[in-house]
Amino acid sequence: MRITGAVLEEIGRARPFAQSKPISISTLELGEPGPTEVLVRIEAAGVCHSDLSVVDGNRVRPVPMLLGHEAAGIVESFGDEVTDLAVGERVVMAFLPRCGECAGCATDGRLPCERGTASNNAGTLLHGERRLTRDGRDIQHHLGVSGFATHAVVDRVSIVRVPADVPADVAAVLGCAVLTGGGALLNAVRPEPGDSVMIVGLGGVGMAALIAAIAEGKGDVIAVDNVPEKLELARELGATAAYTPAEVAERGIRASHALECAGHPRAFETAFAATAPGGRTVTVGLPDPAARASISPLTITGEARAIIGSYLGSAVPARDIPRFVDWWRAGRLPIERLITRRIRLDEINDAMDDLADGRAVRQVIMFDEG
Repeated sequence: MRITGAVLEEIGRARPFAQSKPISISTLELGEPGPTEVLVRIEAAGVCHSDLSVVDGNRVRPVPMLLGHEAAGIVESFGDEVTDLAVGERVVMAFLPRCGECAGCATDGRLPCERGTASNNAGTLLHGERRLTRDGRDIQHHLGVSGFATHAVVDRVSIVRVPADVPADVAAVLGCAVLTGGGALLNAVRPEPGDSVMIVGLGGVGMAALIAAIAEGKGDVIAVDNVPEKLELARELGATAAYTPAEVAERGIRASHALECAGHPRAFETAFAATAPGGRTVTVGLPDPAARASISPLTITGEARAIIGSYLGSAVPARDIPRFVDWWRAGRLPIERLITRRIRLDEINDAMDDLADGRAVRQVIMFDEG
C-alpha cells in the first residue's frame, strides 16, 4: 500500500533543520505484514530526543530511514501467527522488540533484547525483514516502528494493546517517554517510603519520571533543569522543589536517589554529585558516544553508592504500560500536561529545532482519521 511518511535523507545537516530540511515528506510503499507482524494505522506519534539524535548524528543509523519510534494507532490487519489482536483495537508501539528467548529477555527488563537490539541497529524489523520501499529502493525502519507515517508494519512483540478510552496522543507518549522515565523510576530507582528523588533534565522522559515519582508518593520529588518554563511546569505538576543545576551545586542539595534524563555528561555529573550516601544514580539519557563525565570513584566506595544504567526504563512494556494506563485513568498520571503542542507531519523539521533548543517537552504529530 502507498503511505506518506517522514524520511531522514541525510544525517548531520546543519541547524536550523527548518532550513536544511534533513527530513522529507515522502510517498512510500509499505509491504503486507509477515506472519508475526501487524499493520497499524498511525493516529499519533511523539517527537523524541532519540529521533533528534539520529538527525544530528549522535546516533548513527542507516539512511534513508523512516523516523519515529513513539506511536499509537489502530490495528488494520495482521499475519497468520498473530492470534491475540483484533482489527480496530488501539495499540501502543514500544521501540525495543523483545524476542522472549535470548539472555537479555531473561533479565525481566534489566538488559535489552539481543535480537531486538541487532535488528534496530540494522534498520529492520525483528526478523530481519524490511517492509518499506521508495521508488523500488529499501527504506530503513527506525527502532522497529517508523511511526512518523500514516501506517506502519511492526512485529507483534513491538505492540501493547491499550483500552479505547486512552486518547491516541496519550497512548503514543506511553510508548517511550512514560515507559522510559516512569519505568526507570519504578524498575531502577525503586524508591522506598521516605526517599527523595531528584530528576535531572525535564524533557519528555524526565517530566514523565517526575509525574511517576509524584504518583508513587514515596517522598520529596526535586526537579532540575536550566529552562525556567520547565521548572515552573514541574512545580505545577507537584514537584516539591525545582532548581537549576547551578543552584543544586551552590546549595549542596542532595536527594536519596537521582535520575539523569538529559543525555548530557554535565547532567550526569549533577545527578551523581546530588545523590546521597547509599543512594542510586540512575542514568537513562543517551549522550554523544564521545562524551565523557568526571566523577570520583572514591565517592562510590566511601559513600556506598550505586550507578545504574537503564535502557527503555528497564521495562517490560506488556507489564508496565498497563500499570501506567491505570495511573492515568485514576487521575494520578497527567500525561496530557507533558504535550507541549500537537503538530502536522510536515512540521517535523521545525519540531526538531524546537526539541534541540529545549523549547518543548513533547510534541505529538496528529494524523487525520481514515
